[in-house]
Amino acid sequence: MKTLFLSLIALLLNADDAYEKGKELYIKNGCYSCHGTKLEGLHRYPYLANRAKGYMKYKLERFRSKLSDNQQQEMMIPFAVGLSDEDIENLAVYMNEYVEDTNKERYDDSYQVHGDGGS
Repeated sequence: MKTLFLSLIALLLNADDAYEKGKELYIKNGCYSCHGTKLEGLHRYPYLANRAKGYMKYKLERFRSKLSDNQQQEMMIPFAVGLSDEDIENLAVYMNEYVEDTNKERYDDSYQVHGDGGS
């Protein structure tokens, strides 16, 4: 029973670690330029937030193997070729478990300028 409990704790800690590693990879590899900073998808590119983990792994593994379903997907191949199995797992965890960080400090755009700018 004790080993089961310790294994469960280790698994949960690893899941948080995988999420953070996936988030780091997502940013480092520039995925946000097409799929958005909130994984919402931009223009004709698909959203990735909260998609099924198995499906995302399957797609990334296909792209890594230089396989795509259509011409638009072919642009993913250069991004996926260098991914390891662990990278794909971490990205899939991040995309599957994505939660928007609403408590993060944001730029204060409430600043109002009055007058002619000081000239």
